[in-house]
Amino acid sequence: MREAISTSEAPGAIGPYSQAIRAGGFLFVSGQIPLDPATGALVAGGIAEQTHRVLKNLDAILRAAGTSFNTVVKTTVYLADMSEFAAMNAIYAEYMPSPAPARATVQAARLPRDVRVEIDVVAHVGL
Repeated sequence: MREAISTSEAPGAIGPYSQAIRAGGFLFVSGQIPLDPATGALVAGGIAEQTHRVLKNLDAILRAAGTSFNTVVKTTVYLADMSEFAAMNAIYAEYMPSPAPARATVQAARLPRDVRVEIDVVAHVGL
């Protein structure tokens, strides 16, 4: 069984995908980019501001599913430029509880709307 999760506190899906899907005790959250959910506009600033917004969007979706970063078991971080890893990582660490989830970080040739960062997460939410 699959259940779609949606909230107006995070940017709405702009294509044929869901903000998140709960299935088999897991929550799969689609990649989030630094869009302000109230305006749909990209946040101003660099990698730090963009990372904060992405993580706030993820937090809103997790809360809509009745959970939090405490249940996240895996993340994937996509960076436009790997030289911004340290700055992203410092912000990321503010949001992730200990022990931190497993993570992959990759540099992407291009991200949607030419943003600096996109992050998706998988959370274990039980049955």
